Amino acid sequence: MSDGARRTLNRLVRYARAGRLDAPFRFDLLRVGRASVGWLAPLLLLVGIALADFATGSKFRTVSWIVLVPALAAALCGVWGTAVFVALGLVTYLAVDSVWPNQFETGLPDLILIAVGGILAVLACAVRVRGELRMVHMMDIAETTRRTVLRPLAPVWGGLDHAAVYLAADSVARVGGDFYDIQPGPHGTRVLLGDVQGKGLYAVEAAAALLGTFREAGYHEAELATVAARLETRMLRHREHAGSLGRDEDDRFATAVLIGFPLSGPPTVELAVFGHEPPLAVGPDGVRARAEGERQPLGLCDLVGAAGPPTVRRLTLAPGETLLLVTDGVTEARDRAGRFYPLADEVSRALALDPQVTEPGRLVGFVRDGTLRHSAGRLDDDTTIFAVRPRGTDGETPWDGHSPS
Repeated sequence: MSDGARRTLNRLVRYARAGRLDAPFRFDLLRVGRASVGWLAPLLLLVGIALADFATGSKFRTVSWIVLVPALAAALCGVWGTAVFVALGLVTYLAVDSVWPNQFETGLPDLILIAVGGILAVLACAVRVRGELRMVHMMDIAETTRRTVLRPLAPVWGGLDHAAVYLAADSVARVGGDFYDIQPGPHGTRVLLGDVQGKGLYAVEAAAALLGTFREAGYHEAELATVAARLETRMLRHREHAGSLGRDEDDRFATAVLIGFPLSGPPTVELAVFGHEPPLAVGPDGVRARAEGERQPLGLCDLVGAAGPPTVRRLTLAPGETLLLVTDGVTEARDRAGRFYPLADEVSRALALDPQVTEPGRLVGFVRDGTLRHSAGRLDDDTTIFAVRPRGTDGETPWDGHSPS
């Protein structure tokens, strides 16, 4: 979420919690600087109708069109603002209509029309504002859920520089089945990125279950293979629990990449890949793709008869290399012609133009922009872009002494 969007959400939530009968979204849609101008359109309409009535003469009276003013105010202003325009409309009607001789006055019927239209506009505005406040409340719940599943990470965590971009396919829900985290511990720093099959709340529930297990096992277990085995067990237990509740989730699984950064020794990382797109090592010398492992996605090992601990492979990082991990929202993004996004080729071209693209923040920003541009902004799946690399070359280890959470 951008800083501007976060400030907007916080302001909307404050309006909702204060119980204000106002239209919160109009403040961001109709502003000039810090001033709200939602009232300007109905005011200009009111003045325009009054002037038009004088200009068209007695044979074509437009003063009764004032009934449109409260309707426009109901769409752009708060309840009290709409009520003010109802009063202004009635006063303007009486003033303009009284200027004409008696035989040309529109009279009481149109006055009643404007009054009744104004009352209905106020009621409609109240309904609209209540709906907006309810939506703000739901956005607050969705944001809280997102921060619970994808907890905020310090800029440097576990001795790793990192950056992440998460784009939910459901822009209202703001959270989906993609998940990622960094867990430092006494045995090194572990990184997890994955994608739960399917969408909706049940996918979010499975992602939260896997992240909870990762945060505990990633801290306590000495071997990365044991952490991977714990994740597999957790997925199976989650499916069993869902089945006991009557939910049909027998085919639920998750693809994932599990990475371990040892405490000391050469710059070698451990990899366990569960049916996921393998990470790319992006460095000054280009882009290296790590071959996929043979392990099935989490939750399917029992179905395919896989037994024993997962295969843990090792990858030596060159100085300045960053590991880039993405979900299929990136690799399966299509353009109008149906072509997939060429991630490795695009990153290689960017490196040739600017070697500083290896910096995690710039790397995820480049991939995000490229994915959105390639797909014309249409995301058919949740999209996560995550980049990590050991911090510095001055002897710091991935475990930098921060208190793990």
